[in-house]
Amino acid sequence: LGVQAVCQGATVTQELLQEGFHRDLLVKVELGAVGEDAEGCAVAARTHLPPGIYVDPYELASLQQHNLTKVLLIPDVVDVEAPEYLATELLVLLPMEPDSRCSGCFRAAVPVHGRYHRPAAEREGAVVVLQSPEVLLCCRDSGLPAECWKPAEVGAPSLGKAMGPCQWYSKRHGPVYEDLTLQVPVGLRQHSPLVCVVTLLATVLSSSLILAAVCQYGHFS
Repeated sequence: LGVQAVCQGATVTQELLQEGFHRDLLVKVELGAVGEDAEGCAVAARTHLPPGIYVDPYELASLQQHNLTKVLLIPDVVDVEAPEYLATELLVLLPMEPDSRCSGCFRAAVPVHGRYHRPAAEREGAVVVLQSPEVLLCCRDSGLPAECWKPAEVGAPSLGKAMGPCQWYSKRHGPVYEDLTLQVPVGLRQHSPLVCVVTLLATVLSSSLILAAVCQYGHFS
């Protein structure tokens, strides 16, 4: 308990901006008293995204190309069309930028998207739980107390290269922060027959219109 009390200080919060399927995940870190020991260290956050939410690698590549983000995705190949029940967990590494609103504060954001879920039996929504991110420090000359911080592997060599030669550290002890929940709209199971009928009728009507246009305006030799 005494060691945990000494190691208190760094706090991490996360929130989802906007509404619907397409959101921005904002992560904030406040080093507090730890900031004195971490002077000169780069700060990052490591978060695991459950199957119900994902980062679009094509969107991320576009942002990286315009130097708008340094976020890394592991794995970097993601099936953006897969529904929640066929998707896998993703690891996201967010290099953080200083937040001018307070000393020792950092922030980073990344666009995230909800996946389609199976129709529900009763409620029109599925709950996706995002666990609290892990704070990482990348230090060249470590002044971090060994009882509070331990060497860590980030699994992304390119992130270390971008920040220069340094050693990654993660906290040994720390408070358990609240998880973040995302409500994803889903259909109701009893509506499935109606959806199938409407989809079939729309397909037949569209095909008929296309066929009629081809027969009327097409040139056949």
